[in-house]
Amino acid sequence: MTESPLGEEREVRSFGGIAVDGAPVAYIISLAGVVTVLAFIPLSVVLGGGSSFPMSQGVYPLVGWILGPVAGALSSSIGALVGALVAPYTTSVIWVTITSAIVGSFTAGAMVDGGPRRHWWIPLAALFTLSYLLYAGRAVVQNGVELLPALLGSFIDWSALLLFILPTRTLAARWIGSSDMRRVATGLFLGTWIAAGLSHLTASTVMYFIINWPNPVWMMMAPMAPVEHAVRSLIGAVVGSGVIAGMRAAGLVKPRWAMY
Repeated sequence: MTESPLGEEREVRSFGGIAVDGAPVAYIISLAGVVTVLAFIPLSVVLGGGSSFPMSQGVYPLVGWILGPVAGALSSSIGALVGALVAPYTTSVIWVTITSAIVGSFTAGAMVDGGPRRHWWIPLAALFTLSYLLYAGRAVVQNGVELLPALLGSFIDWSALLLFILPTRTLAARWIGSSDMRRVATGLFLGTWIAAGLSHLTASTVMYFIINWPNPVWMMMAPMAPVEHAVRSLIGAVVGSGVIAGMRAAGLVKPRWAMY
């Protein structure tokens, strides 16, 4: 006679590997490598910071949309650190570069249309508003920069902040999650303008405490900075469309907080 097994029934589960905030570590490492590689490619000169900016700035938000805010920030910070060490010609201050990468990915990952993290944008908006006041506001009030040059020279910063506060934040998120790749590309361009713009705002605020550039520099930035930022956004749209299309076609497991 066969006896029935005794004891509490146990449940067997299969785990797919180590994850950080719902994103597989393999994804984090892979995208950090992408950021590092793109850090080798300088695009143009940022007048305020005094150095060129790397192509990797265009994909910081993309990493956040793929991995989520926490894992995306971790991946971009690793890639930015390695990139700054191996390609220092695209970096002026390493820790500012890393902070910019973290902000770009975290902000993008927080641009959700719903779910438990849908309110994360509120403290971020307050923080970025304070940052703008410490940047352009301080330039006008404390350093004597004229209002018009300050507004024109910081166009990408305040426009990104405004678009982040308005429903365009969630509109970009919905388009990135669309099945229509044309909408995905549009959402990536708009979302990159927002997230990378706020990343730029954070870096500029810090750099302005180090280098108080005068009124003529603000006027020189006015026509150049939007063009440079459009290039960042175009990079995000082109590279992001290819990456997202490839990940969808391959049927890869989506990280928990992925938006694509």
